[in-house]
Amino acid sequence: MSTPLADASTADAAALLADAEIALLPTGATEQHGPHLPLGTDTRAATAVATRLDREGCVVLPPVPVGVSGHHRQFPGTLSVSPDTFAAYVRETVESLAAHGLRKVVVVNGHGGNDDALRRVARALRADGTAFVVPWDWWSNRDADHEELFGRSHVGHAGAAETSVVRTLAPDLVDEGAIDDADAGAGDVWGVHVAGAMVLDDTTDFSDNGVVGVPSEGSAAAGERLLDGAVADLDALCAWLESKEFASLLPADYR
Repeated sequence: MSTPLADASTADAAALLADAEIALLPTGATEQHGPHLPLGTDTRAATAVATRLDREGCVVLPPVPVGVSGHHRQFPGTLSVSPDTFAAYVRETVESLAAHGLRKVVVVNGHGGNDDALRRVARALRADGTAFVVPWDWWSNRDADHEELFGRSHVGHAGAAETSVVRTLAPDLVDEGAIDDADAGAGDVWGVHVAGAMVLDDTTDFSDNGVVGVPSEGSAAAGERLLDGAVADLDALCAWLESKEFASLLPADYR
């Protein structure tokens, strides 16, 4: 498994960082996931993918547990920060890591609401030569699995895919008695769309209970398959990063 930086002493961290080629930064959210899943679903999934990777030269940073979740704000328990606050936190974390000499980072992201801010951070850090950051949603290459397992390619929200993952990672945190209610109040698709435009995107605009998808279709076996596929994708991404000299990843005017 990849080594968590937070488990090392400062004495051990010197050797750990010197030997590391890539840092993995899990980012997630603390937000509603319907009546049946825990608020920390996104962070738990991202952290699991990062820590399940068995690859030398990778170190796992502490997860960022609160993300950009204002579109879920009407549901109790949801925490959120602004895109600027989230971006600044991630950027300054990576800058502090780069000061120790580790300048390749994969952000293992578990929450789609973080995507825009993460891309902005990655561009800025590359542009000033500080670090090369790859924002990566753990589900981004799993469409074929979703289609085969659930008959649809999209992940949804607190639907079959995320219910499967939590049934795998923390089955005691799934409220099985609320699954039927989760199905009944769910929306079919994320957002309200008109002529190709998403015109409404608060979760309450298209879902009675915050769910998009069909949670009852989820299973622990499906969750294990999704996680295994995500870890394989992360391994391939890290292999590509390892094959590149850092200087070659910077913009042409920095080479």
